[in-house]
Amino acid sequence: MAGEQPVDATAASMRGVNGYWRALDAEDIRRGEHRTMVGAMWDDIGRLQFEFLRAQGLEPQHRLLDVGCGALRGGVHFVRYLEPGHYCGLDANASLIEAGHHELALAGLADRGAALLADGNFDVAQFGQRFDMAIAVSLITHLYANHIQVCLARVAEVLAPGGRFYVTFFEAPHSAHLASLVQPPGEITTHYANDPFHQSFDELATLAARAGLDAELIGDFGHPRGQRMILFRAR
Repeated sequence: MAGEQPVDATAASMRGVNGYWRALDAEDIRRGEHRTMVGAMWDDIGRLQFEFLRAQGLEPQHRLLDVGCGALRGGVHFVRYLEPGHYCGLDANASLIEAGHHELALAGLADRGAALLADGNFDVAQFGQRFDMAIAVSLITHLYANHIQVCLARVAEVLAPGGRFYVTFFEAPHSAHLASLVQPPGEITTHYANDPFHQSFDELATLAARAGLDAELIGDFGHPRGQRMILFRAR
């Protein structure tokens, strides 16, 4: 899609935070430029998140919500595995959603009923489903705390009882860690108030509690850039 995208409140306020707001056109997508925009490591991180959820008990009959799905780096694997119509993906960048449709077509998965939505306000209720699991990879690493709060609150509303929301983050050793950190093994420098962000487990657990979710630290799950995993569980 060329030109300016429709802008909603959260997306507008995030324009100075994220670096992936370029609107790709059809030729950009054909060349695969979206694979670089979402952080590259397309095959490795796509497969990693799929295998992780499989190990956590994801089964074909489950319904999965992919928040910040991008161009379906992981989504292609999930759509192939899940029953038709059981994958829903949301991203604030509409051109990445278009690229996701392109990736599904390349993989021969266009007829699997994946529901993809461009929305920067995390309005996941639009899917009209309850989800057994949700995942957000490399999302809150680019969000201010108030946006994380909105995300958690809205996902909590659509999780089935006991549903699980797996989220990657850059971990800080304590709350309000104002100094920058270098995150091994990827050597990414993270910040308290600038993108990419780091948070402590306690900070994220506090936001989760406000949304009616319980938090559990999973920690290292093999992410090549040092992101760690936290689980938010519906009560």
